[in-house]
Amino acid sequence: MTDESAEGDPTATDTIAPEPETLTPDLPTGRFVELEDRGTVVVRDFGGPPGAPVVALLHGWTATADLNWFKAYEGLGERYRVVAFDHRGHGTGIRSKRFRLEDCADDVVDVASALGVDRFIPVGYSMGGPIAQLVWRRHPERVIGLALCATASYFTGRREERLSFLGLTGLATMARFTPEQTRIWLTEQLYLQRKTMQWEPWAIQEAAAHDWRMVLEAGKAIGRFSSSEWIEEVDVPVSSVVTMRDNVVPLRRQVKLFESIPDAEVFRVDGAHDAAVANADRFVPTLIRALQSIEHRS
Repeated sequence: MTDESAEGDPTATDTIAPEPETLTPDLPTGRFVELEDRGTVVVRDFGGPPGAPVVALLHGWTATADLNWFKAYEGLGERYRVVAFDHRGHGTGIRSKRFRLEDCADDVVDVASALGVDRFIPVGYSMGGPIAQLVWRRHPERVIGLALCATASYFTGRREERLSFLGLTGLATMARFTPEQTRIWLTEQLYLQRKTMQWEPWAIQEAAAHDWRMVLEAGKAIGRFSSSEWIEEVDVPVSSVVTMRDNVVPLRRQVKLFESIPDAEVFRVDGAHDAAVANADRFVPTLIRALQSIEHRS
């Protein structure tokens, strides 16, 4: 039968291929936690034998808890009770009029309180590093120790870096009014440089849930952050997980961070800034050793 005859045949049917199902990682179940006067957050709370230390996983800029940590969940959950949720403006995180790293730190403590957790180990990756540092700064009685990964005590130094972060101020204003297509473009530019082919569609869905006004304001807040004046006062065990080929947070800044903290121990991973995903086979065991070191010293 020719194409022409098929067009006139009332019994002919068009075959439409079904859209492929988005491949999603096997993720722990989430639960809703209400934070008074702020809203509801989706929290992954899982793992660990009874009495195991609690680790709070704090994700990086433009990521979500799942995007940052999904390859670490299983390994960490065998030894620790794991708590993870999206920071403000990211994924399912709280929406607010402004973004402040200090507010994110308070959110972490309040989520822990809502779960009945008294003391815990903040594990901060990239942007999560400043949040972890501020958790200790603002709530030292709640912190067992700090695990600081691929992060620093400050993020701008050279003139071009300062201009780059300052430029986010204008972008944050623009993002209040941008159409959806612009938001999609920003998603691709800011996060998907870290994508992996296997999880790309799922990663796109995760990042598309961001409030880009808040995410861009978060970039501005990161550029203005510095703990240099007080980081040496940290009095709990600290483990620094250094990504040796990092193209986002320079190695020299990661080194300066752990050198500024008395008795901090360093753990090296041969990987770039996306090592938690791209080199999980090396990153996760290294992070577990870093956490065990905190346990022993605490």
